[in-house]
Amino acid sequence: MLTKDFKYPDTKAHEFVITRLKERGVDLHQLAKIAFDLQQQFIPELTEDDCYEELLNVMHKRELLNNAMVALELDRLAEENQIKEPLLSIIRKDAGVFGVDEALALQISDIYGTIGATNFGYLDRVKYGIIKSFDTDENHINTFIDDLLGAIVAAVCGKIAHKYA
Repeated sequence: MLTKDFKYPDTKAHEFVITRLKERGVDLHQLAKIAFDLQQQFIPELTEDDCYEELLNVMHKRELLNNAMVALELDRLAEENQIKEPLLSIIRKDAGVFGVDEALALQISDIYGTIGATNFGYLDRVKYGIIKSFDTDENHINTFIDDLLGAIVAAVCGKIAHKYA
C-alpha cells in the first residue's frame, strides 16, 4: 500500500540497529577488523580504518537496516518468549533446517553482489571472531544475530572489493 504521507524513518532505523547491536555487546570495530582480515590479502594498502569507514557507510543502507531490525527483534522476542509455538522452539534451538536467519542475512550480503554472498557463505561456515562468540553463546538467543553480523561483514567486504576493483 502506497501512503504518500509516510516518510521512511532512515535515521530512527539506523539508531535502532546501532543501539540494539551495542546492547547485545557488538562493537562495530570488531566487525571492521574481520573485514580487514578477510580483505587485506587482496588489497595490501587497506587499513582497519578504511574498513571501519566502509562499515559505517554500509550501516546506512536501507536494505541492511530493514533486515537487521527484523533479525534483532526476532531474537529478542524469542528470548522473551513472545513468539508462538512452534516458531519459538525453532528459533530458540536455531534449528539447522530453518534457514530464515540465513535468508535474511543473505539479502544483506547480496547488496554488493556475488562477492558479498560468497563472503557470507565463508563467514557462516567458519564463524570468525565475534560471530563465533554469538554462535556458541548458550545463554542467549542468537539465531539471527550471528548471521546478521556475518552478513554485515560480507557486505563491507563486497563494498571494499567494488571500490578497489
